[in-house]
Amino acid sequence: MAIPPPPGPQQPEGQHPPQGTPPGAPGPYPPPNPHIPHPQDPYQQGAYQGPYQQGPYQQGPYQQSPYGTPYQTWGQGYSPYNRPAPVNGLAIAALVLGILCFLPGVGLVLGIVSLVQIRKRGERGKGMAIGGIVMSSIGALLVALMFATGGADDFWEGFSEGAAGSTFSLTKGECFDAPGDTLEGLAYDVDKVPCAGKHDAEVFASVTVAGDSFPGDSAVTDQADDKCYALTDTYAMDVWAVPDDVDVYHFTPTLQSWRVGDREITCMFGNTDGQGTLTGSLRKDVTTLDGDQFAYLSAARLLNTAMGSAPEEEYVEDDLPGHKKWADRVSDAIVEQTGQLRRHTFDPVASDKVDALLKNLDRSQKEWEKAAGAPDADTFYAHYEKGRKLIDAKATVTTREALGLATTPPAGGGPGGSGGDRGGDGEGGSGMEV
Repeated sequence: MAIPPPPGPQQPEGQHPPQGTPPGAPGPYPPPNPHIPHPQDPYQQGAYQGPYQQGPYQQGPYQQSPYGTPYQTWGQGYSPYNRPAPVNGLAIAALVLGILCFLPGVGLVLGIVSLVQIRKRGERGKGMAIGGIVMSSIGALLVALMFATGGADDFWEGFSEGAAGSTFSLTKGECFDAPGDTLEGLAYDVDKVPCAGKHDAEVFASVTVAGDSFPGDSAVTDQADDKCYALTDTYAMDVWAVPDDVDVYHFTPTLQSWRVGDREITCMFGNTDGQGTLTGSLRKDVTTLDGDQFAYLSAARLLNTAMGSAPEEEYVEDDLPGHKKWADRVSDAIVEQTGQLRRHTFDPVASDKVDALLKNLDRSQKEWEKAAGAPDADTFYAHYEKGRKLIDAKATVTTREALGLATTPPAGGGPGGSGGDRGGDGEGGSGMEV
């Protein structure tokens, strides 16, 4: 009994030679040794013409399975022609707005609209749409709660300060602790504290930087020094009450804060010791002084300002005309000062002391007037020395004591200015940038 050869690589399993093949003729299989020709092999001679000239495989819409059934196509396979449904874009937007809590009303509407579109179009993203609706609803409730409790105003104030380059505002009379307990360098915020306790600084004035464009850090600092020192005795009118270790500091704009509209210089008192603090308020003005004290200090300020306008040249010989003009300013200031003092009615306890002071001021005014008309430096010196001694700070101690003011002249003259009731020169000053 003949056993057919096993299927080879060119013959599918289960395929047999077609009917009508001559007995003994080889089928569609190659001979055992194709290199040895066979004289009666119609395949090798090319003489056989049969129905399988194109090959042994059948043609048809399906490849015949050896099990007799055609292969079926896979309904949802990984064919590039079977792509998943797209994700709804509005659902994505609703989820993003819900997470960020930004425009919760818009996120809520987008989430609802996306659910309708998903149902009609068969798109994906239902979970994202629902998530956006839920989070937007929570955001809307929080916004409503903020407006109901006033939290929206606080939020907007904080946002505005942040948008303005972390600038902050301090008003006259406020005290605060500085970051790092230092009044040097950059500051982004301060902690306001009561002036009655310990604090790093006390604000006494605010001024505006001149110019439309940022003048530079150095120029801003120069403006701050000039303007702040000139205003010290409008707040601390009794300069003798200002401790010797207190000086003038200031906050100034930076280039960054200038770009968002910051033009303010904040003038403040601070301790010259980096580890020191202030205790209690230094404010001595119309809000804290009685009538007699205010009248006396207001008049004294006129002379102090004139004395502080001395020429830069220390020696008269180097600038005699400048010193003569200065003497003229001092003479005029004394005239105005005595006029104010005489127009005010002082308490009887202090009136005698004020009268004695007025006599010295009148005599001093005459000497300053003569110095203003001096033909040479020697003559100027002679009248200047007499006039200065008559208004020496120590000559005002008894009057101050009767008025209830400080009686110890400052060693350095207090912050800013010089001469007259003030007692000396103030120097220095520094500041922080905001």
